[in-house]
Amino acid sequence: HHLKLNPSKTELLFIPSTTGPHRDLAISFGNSLITQTEDARSLGVILDGQLSFSAHIANLTRSCRFLLHNIRRVRPFLSQEATQLLVQSLVISRLDYCNSLLAGLPLRAIGPLQLVQNAAVRLIFNLPKFTHVTPLLRSLHWLPVVTRIRFKTLMPTKPRMDQRLRTLWQ
Repeated sequence: HHLKLNPSKTELLFIPSTTGPHRDLAISFGNSLITQTEDARSLGVILDGQLSFSAHIANLTRSCRFLLHNIRRVRPFLSQEATQLLVQSLVISRLDYCNSLLAGLPLRAIGPLQLVQNAAVRLIFNLPKFTHVTPLLRSLHWLPVVTRIRFKTLMPTKPRMDQRLRTLWQ
């Protein structure tokens, strides 16, 4: 029941306040010295000192595009339903993983994730690159990425709101 750290996998990320000075930190750990990094990975999410998540979004976009590329290679042998199942399980699940951390980021930061979702929709319907995707998103009952983030962030409050409404109407 003791926590054991692996010095080769341990990262130190300092997130300064906006008014505080920038510090160069290092921690001595066993025979190793752990120095401050620009970004650190925790549970598959890449955090940076400014909490802009730019490295995380770039990495997520890259891995999703790679998956879409591989699905596109086998797309001629798949039905639309099979393609949708593959895209949802491999790509959309990645877009949804920990996306509530991205709440409040500017649209330009989240834009690459929306482009991935748009490419996924076009792949499911086997349509060209510049096809308009809004009606296709609706037909799949998918929310745009920004709305998915907002929905996921607000969902935990729904049971509490339902309880409050029931007490108000009694």
